[in-house]
Amino acid sequence: MNEITPEIFEAEAMAHIHDLYRTAVRLTMNHTDADDLVQETYMQAWKSFDRYELGTNCRAWLYKILFNKFDHHRRKKFTQAKYIQEADELVFDNSVYSAPIPEHLTDQEVIAALNKLPEHYRSVVLLADVHDFDYKEVAAILDIPIGTVMSRLSRARGQLKKSLASVAVEYGVGAINVPAFA
Repeated sequence: MNEITPEIFEAEAMAHIHDLYRTAVRLTMNHTDADDLVQETYMQAWKSFDRYELGTNCRAWLYKILFNKFDHHRRKKFTQAKYIQEADELVFDNSVYSAPIPEHLTDQEVIAALNKLPEHYRSVVLLADVHDFDYKEVAAILDIPIGTVMSRLSRARGQLKKSLASVAVEYGVGAINVPAFA
């Protein structure tokens, strides 16, 4: 057990608050909810800090708490609804073609495409592609198998590519005609 001091907590945990907040905004799609989520994450981290092992990956530990808190709120919010995470799998598996992405995209266009992803895909993209966690760390943070991480990441990237391809059309890049097979 560690001796809990504000100085140790600040040195280990508070350095990650901005990254956690940015992730919380992407998850909740709302700044007020993100504030609450990060606050709850740090309150839980402070309460549990005596169980944290100094010298281990505090960043991953905090993200695990953040996603657990987010999942708790999501489950609570959708207790009446049936939530099927892989409902669009058939669409992705049967996709034949997606147009190329333009070479120059604005941050707003990429963020808008990211925001359109279902939460379970957005979470994996945020952790793996934005925050550079490896697949094993993403699996541990989200408490899902590593194969699910790879599958969701592949589908999310495909959906992002498709979404951003429509932006290419707006830039005047014509869609490539793909011959229809009878």
